[in-house]
Amino acid sequence: MDKNIAWVNEQRIKRTIKALEKNNMEGYLVENKEQLLEKIQDIAEEGSLVACGGSVTLFKTGVIDFLRTGKYDFLDRYKENLNVNDLKEIFRKSFFSDVYFTSSNAITENGELYNVDGTGNRVAAMLYGPDKVIVIAGVNKIVKNVEEAINRNEEIAAPANAKRIGTKTPCASTGTCMDCYSPERICCEYTLIKRQRVSQRIHVIFLNEDFGY
Repeated sequence: MDKNIAWVNEQRIKRTIKALEKNNMEGYLVENKEQLLEKIQDIAEEGSLVACGGSVTLFKTGVIDFLRTGKYDFLDRYKENLNVNDLKEIFRKSFFSDVYFTSSNAITENGELYNVDGTGNRVAAMLYGPDKVIVIAGVNKIVKNVEEAINRNEEIAAPANAKRIGTKTPCASTGTCMDCYSPERICCEYTLIKRQRVSQRIHVIFLNEDFGY
């Protein structure tokens, strides 16, 4: 990345972190994946029961592999040969986890987390249940405001995810949201976290790179 663009991105991340802190959420900037894993270990005590939401970012940053090392009691939703009932059980147990890992569809410079889900298990756990939530995000997830967050989901996140998982939705063909009525629609549950009542619950870790959709 061009060093001047990297500097601009860094300032944007720092502004967003300050806004998150005003909203009673913690924010951090790490330089690389190694620092990311170190920060995770600072927040998530070894041996904790941990779970995760569906996320390309968690794979690309190496977080899923790290959670599988045995340091944590990991409710692994990506384990091979899981059936529908297995997943349902993992999703329910996730609400009792010590730490829940996820990314976010968009994070505003006002310190708000905007997310859209298909079944709601991810956004539900972000809202309530796990003692801590760790959000991993690339700088590409930062937007100016809620309007831009909505647009980002409709123009980037939703079509890309629909294409990735092979849903038979219009956006998987057109590359943009059609506000469809498809039975496979992945945009069903919309949430905006503006502030946290519980201090030290939500932790947002930024990397100055692009990750996920």
